[in-house]
Amino acid sequence: MSVLVNKDSKIIVQGFTGSEGTFHANQMIEYGTNVVGGVTPGKGGQTHLERPVFNTVAEAVTKVGADTSIIFVPPAFAADAIMEAADAGVKVIITITEGIPAPGFVFKKGTVGIVSKSGTLTYEAADQVVKQNLGITTAIGIGGDPIIGTTTQEAVEMLINDPQTKAVVMIGEIGGQLEADAANWYKASGSKKPVIGFIAGETAPAGRTMGHAGAIVGGSDDTAQAKKKIMRSCGIHVVDSPAEIGLKVAEVLK
Repeated sequence: MSVLVNKDSKIIVQGFTGSEGTFHANQMIEYGTNVVGGVTPGKGGQTHLERPVFNTVAEAVTKVGADTSIIFVPPAFAADAIMEAADAGVKVIITITEGIPAPGFVFKKGTVGIVSKSGTLTYEAADQVVKQNLGITTAIGIGGDPIIGTTTQEAVEMLINDPQTKAVVMIGEIGGQLEADAANWYKASGSKKPVIGFIAGETAPAGRTMGHAGAIVGGSDDTAQAKKKIMRSCGIHVVDSPAEIGLKVAEVLK
């Protein structure tokens, strides 16, 4: 099943009437997402994309029962937007820092969960899994920043504990210890549910940030090679190329 959002989630868009918010909200609505309104301070009482606009998240929670928010605001206002949603009692907050969520048409309902630091590799993996006649329960993009909300371990744990998810794809990258923490938790859990792993940044030079702010090798344990070694030792099926993800998922689920 979907472990974070589903067809019954009541979703609002913060930054609703801006160009990014408008574009992506429209895509979400066309896909069938239950967008119940949006928030743009100073424009409350208006209608946008045939949905109500509110001045505050609290107002949206009170009037339409919003329980999920996706945020499209300029970087300078992102932290305040997150805190506003949390203070209003919103349980799931998605912050699209680069403004580009995965396209909905890639996904098909199925039995494989995805946890990824990379947006692009999230829908690359989803596309491969779908083409293997499988499909996705939930795809969780946690981002590649040094400080994030949901960790790799927390996301993997949700999917391992979901009875409808039969396998988990874990996509990480160089830098930090999130993948190692998740791998060690997986081993300690004793779960027999297969996890397929990939680490991006194999050829990255030490000390240089590669794309994401958190993708920087600070020590020997941060390298792709070290992470893959830990993951393999914990029973994870590690692939050396993202092109192999779908095939490996199909192989372990046979």
